[in-house]
Amino acid sequence: MKKLISICGSDVDDDFLSNYTLEVAEQVGKLIAKNGGVLLCGGHGGVMRAACRGAKEEDGITVGIMPYTKDEANEYIDIAIPTNIGYVRNFIVANAGDVTIALGGRWGTLNEISYRMICEKPLILIKGTGGCVDEIVSGRLMQNIESHYYVANSAEEAVGKAFEL
Repeated sequence: MKKLISICGSDVDDDFLSNYTLEVAEQVGKLIAKNGGVLLCGGHGGVMRAACRGAKEEDGITVGIMPYTKDEANEYIDIAIPTNIGYVRNFIVANAGDVTIALGGRWGTLNEISYRMICEKPLILIKGTGGCVDEIVSGRLMQNIESHYYVANSAEEAVGKAFEL
């Protein structure tokens, strides 16, 4: 059975989303596909679109868990699953994967990370990608709390760890 890897991160409307984070997301997508995994995400833009674009460049499979309808999916989504439950779908995005990799992010990403932490499932945060991910990695958010995540310094390290877990 193929490994499902959830990707969480900033949407296109994040004013602080950097080109670096998008490049890392695209590389993550490529590496997931090269390793035979299936990329699962929220199906929108930003980090999700970049990761899906990378996966498609390597003929990978992409699945979008959409808040409402299939029409919301970015052009690199192979399978769009309309939930009609709004952003409650974050729980599905976060926990449907065997492993979750998070980059950058704001409230939605933090929500997905929180669900993953509560369920004590494998989570990888890519350091240096900004947003809530770097707030957690630096200890500025939720400091002195027992953590259940791994920190990766690159796309290669994150995907390598994802397939190891």
